[in-house]
Amino acid sequence: MKRLASWAALEKAAAERILIIDGAMGTMIQRHKPTEETYRGTRFKDWKQDVKGNNELLSLTQPDIIHEIHDQYFAAGADIAETNTFGAQVISQADYGMQALSYEMNVESARLARKAADAWTKKTPAKPRFVAGAVGPTNRTASISPQVNDPGFRNVDFDELRLAYKEQVRGLMEGGSDIILIETIFDTLNAKAAGFAVLEVFEEKGVELPIMISGTITDRSGRTLSGQTAEAFWYSMRHLKPFSIGLNCALGAELMRPYIVDLAHIADVRISAYPNAGLPNAMGEYDETGHEMACKIEPWAEEGIVNIVGGCCGSTPDHIQHIAGHVAKFKPRAIPAIAPKMRLSGLEPFVAG
Repeated sequence: MKRLASWAALEKAAAERILIIDGAMGTMIQRHKPTEETYRGTRFKDWKQDVKGNNELLSLTQPDIIHEIHDQYFAAGADIAETNTFGAQVISQADYGMQALSYEMNVESARLARKAADAWTKKTPAKPRFVAGAVGPTNRTASISPQVNDPGFRNVDFDELRLAYKEQVRGLMEGGSDIILIETIFDTLNAKAAGFAVLEVFEEKGVELPIMISGTITDRSGRTLSGQTAEAFWYSMRHLKPFSIGLNCALGAELMRPYIVDLAHIADVRISAYPNAGLPNAMGEYDETGHEMACKIEPWAEEGIVNIVGGCCGSTPDHIQHIAGHVAKFKPRAIPAIAPKMRLSGLEPFVAG
């Protein structure tokens, strides 16, 4: 299967330094204080229902805002930009009646990130920039019933997820993504559907991209929402042979650290981590400064447990600039050789022998 030239460039960059992934898209969008009219733009001024909050729509109606955000993150030191496509699949877009726009959203979002990445690569050829096509978890879960009184009920199934993800991944690849990033995974079954869809699209196109996988530990229990530990989560996803495995969202750097350490000890691929800028305050806002966040992430780099770092909710280009500066002097984690054993996963891991 064909690999793009950017894969070799990504491997080379990852061997040389700790890579920096960008920060929050939603946080930066909200700085513009977008209104219902902002989201609608001219094209959707007569849309049948409210669309405020549909951040992915801004790639179509306010492309300059999205391009500017990517540009700011690259200027701050990011190596990898995530496309504005977290919820750009038909399942999530159904909330706005915009399922038919899913493919276009992904294509255009990837093109905006691609434009910014190429401009920065041209400025500094020795530091190429990359585009990660962001594939979010959807707003439904295949493992957990949304109805307390009916634990067997599901409002989505594996094939619905798979087909939604296939359309999204096709669009991301068409728009020029270098990487497919399956992120903020709270339900491993959703992620497995995404992974299956990605491999199907690769097969259809005869082109393979690196896959990054990032789960989310939802609270201090140390488990995903569907109940898995970090180790069990890795064993569930390692068949995809990803470029990296890691965690993002939900936790700040301090609370995320133990689970990153767990993954660093057992995964024979790169480790990524992009935590929130601390925990939200009573108003749902994030108070941790760029310097504070970077000081908490720097020991991860010093101890050699990460290969890719950045920020999630509440983070900004200032946070990314500080993180990039703090980890620049450290080498990326050396990928360990893990002895072959039978490794199984349910909610808990099982290693034979």
